[in-house]
Amino acid sequence: MGYLNNSVVTVDAILTKKGRELLARGDGSFRISQFALADDEIDYTLYNTTHPSGSAYYGEAIENMPLLEAFPDETQVMKYKLTTLPRGTAKLPILEAGSASIPLKLGASLTITPQTLNFLGTSQAFESSGYTVMIADVRLLSNFSGVGINSSEAERLNETTTLGTNVSKTVIGTSINLTGTTINTLFGSARTSLTSTITIIGRDSGSRITIPITITKVN
Repeated sequence: MGYLNNSVVTVDAILTKKGRELLARGDGSFRISQFALADDEIDYTLYNTTHPSGSAYYGEAIENMPLLEAFPDETQVMKYKLTTLPRGTAKLPILEAGSASIPLKLGASLTITPQTLNFLGTSQAFESSGYTVMIADVRLLSNFSGVGINSSEAERLNETTTLGTNVSKTVIGTSINLTGTTINTLFGSARTSLTSTITIIGRDSGSRITIPITITKVN
């Protein structure tokens, strides 16, 4: 979803296949229960406090920037979501995944349980809405699923599996289960390891972290 321009509040929205299905029912199934705002396309370095026309024009360049049109790939848009934090917050929340990297052997399993530091006045906490987790190349895993969140969105993402194609995959949960691929042919004849990245985003705090994942071939 996105604004068509910056002078008229007109919203351009693209529905997913599931959204079109619910809308077509005509029975009230299509209901927007959550939404998020982001400023991915804004370059704040263009804010010019030395503009010769005065303070009213400091943000002129930003206000005239073109805005992104809507597209339905959640892995490529809204990477920088706007977040509301309590007044007086002195530290921004950050994510802790328990490790700076994820090493896995072929077919081995691991569970990640992220925590959010400096969130809502506590040193560490688990976010009630869970975490959105994306792997850049799903071929590296034979299982990639989230547990702990039972919303329809989480169930929809967690029930699908994509193998054999170099695409990203997103799941939602308070914990994430990972199992390394068992397909040796992905390594080719010379490679002994495959690498990708996993991005974790707090659904309440908006904080995010990206860590590398490596799958090692077992002879």
